[in-house]
Amino acid sequence: MKLFGFAQRRRWLGLGAALLALCVVEVAEATQQAAPPSPEPRAGSYLAGRFAQHVDDWKAAASFVADALARDPGESGLLRRAFLLELNGGDIEKALPLAKTLAALEPGSTIATLLLFCDDAVKGRLEDAASHLATLTPDGIARYAAPLLSAWLMQARGQPPAVIDAALAPLNATQGLSLLHAIHRAMIAEVGGNREAATEWYQKALQSAPPSLRVVQAIGSFYARNGLADQARALYTAFTNDNSEGALTDASALLEQADIGTEPAVATANEGMAEGLFDLASALHQDGSDEMSLIYARLALVLRPRFPLAQMLVGDILATRGHFEESLGPYREIATDRALGWGARLRETDSLIRLERSDEATSLLEALAAEHPDRAEPLVRLGDLYRGNKKNAEAIDAYSRALKRIGRLEERHWPILYGRAAAYERVGPWLKSEQDLETALKLSGDQAILLNFLGYSWVDKGVNIPRAKTMIERAVALRPRDGYIVDSLGWALFRIGDTNGAVVQLERAIELKPLDPTINDHLGDAYWAAGRKTEALFQWRRALQNADEPDITLSVTKKLKERDLLGKI
Repeated sequence: MKLFGFAQRRRWLGLGAALLALCVVEVAEATQQAAPPSPEPRAGSYLAGRFAQHVDDWKAAASFVADALARDPGESGLLRRAFLLELNGGDIEKALPLAKTLAALEPGSTIATLLLFCDDAVKGRLEDAASHLATLTPDGIARYAAPLLSAWLMQARGQPPAVIDAALAPLNATQGLSLLHAIHRAMIAEVGGNREAATEWYQKALQSAPPSLRVVQAIGSFYARNGLADQARALYTAFTNDNSEGALTDASALLEQADIGTEPAVATANEGMAEGLFDLASALHQDGSDEMSLIYARLALVLRPRFPLAQMLVGDILATRGHFEESLGPYREIATDRALGWGARLRETDSLIRLERSDEATSLLEALAAEHPDRAEPLVRLGDLYRGNKKNAEAIDAYSRALKRIGRLEERHWPILYGRAAAYERVGPWLKSEQDLETALKLSGDQAILLNFLGYSWVDKGVNIPRAKTMIERAVALRPRDGYIVDSLGWALFRIGDTNGAVVQLERAIELKPLDPTINDHLGDAYWAAGRKTEALFQWRRALQNADEPDITLSVTKKLKERDLLGKI
């Protein structure tokens, strides 16, 4: 369960690819285009809503589409779009009446039907909820939503285990979904008070796939509450050891739960239904279907408003799609959760950084570092933040504190050394930057970014040229489309006197990065050495135009002055 950034996909439950391949119907429903607007007053609102949705501004899109719908309430395409936008944005009060109208116009509409089901279930209208489920067609993800929700509804209505087993059977019959079947069968048995059956099914869940956080939480809490603290502790320890770099959980909080016990992962049928919808949401998220994943997570939260994993997923999707301000709400709602609060607060710092609220992010990261003196993640992020803001001395201090906490370095720690080396390279001494890069290469010697950084630095300083050239050539082989690395090779060739070879490589680099001032400057030097002075002057002019660092401006200006070319710029 590793997390390194917003784009990373979390494996919440560990469902197989079988489920992920069946999202087509829902995605089509969510993105289906409304009919082209007629030349009426609603056309402006419709088009504005389409544009706002295209740029991912959901609130504006919902407002414009609602205005268009008010002018033409019978237009099913507008109705569908308005409903999905409201649900996507989490405004259930506005989405519900739209769902009722849409379900009447389009019976079997999956998402509208599921929202109505959730509303009935949470309000105790179980017969009405069952009626809604009966209208679902067995297509797409509804093939799996319906059995899950039906089984839990049967549990709520006191149906016998054999009937519930039959309802869940489609899951067990599908390759890759044995874990989904086992974990829900176990939870249903536990809610029904059947400890023996729950134990059996939880054991089957553990055997179905490497346990995810949710499986560990569910089984660990079951063990702890049934006098099996040692087994709970062993399960938590194995999970945290296997996910030592994961920022999602607080290992100490998990271990503490083995001794004090916790509430069950699912205590009621409604919570079980929410669990099922969340499982589907997480599978969709794993497959990259963020819009549909968000909708299923919203549905889960209708049934269980306080559901930390679903709230975390909502925050992650919002952040992934650039809604950083909106992501702060879900993260802060679960900041005090024992298991997930740590990860939520780290995610919050990511969103704050993207919002350029560096002071808030810095304070939060320092607080997290103080709370857990054994964990390095907050300090690594703090170092990255300082370095991004060109506070290199502070970055060096943060990285150094992180490395001290880590102690014995492993291959996975090379990015921390790279970050500190980059900071040392800006403020000195260079020897420390060189030492960090050498150490990082020993840990992970085939990283193009490391090979290029150290190789280019040596070339630029005129030392270790043969080894530097070999390192840069390896970096180019690893990343042949990286303009910066190709530039390093060209510069190395230039420094050893291979002017023609340098021109070839630097022209390649400028094709890959046409506006980079350093590459413009290097190509200008190579052209000048090759006697192509007009082209050299053009490249130096481009370097001055694009320079964002004073050292490049000073270097190019000095060269122009020495050649009496300033007047030609």
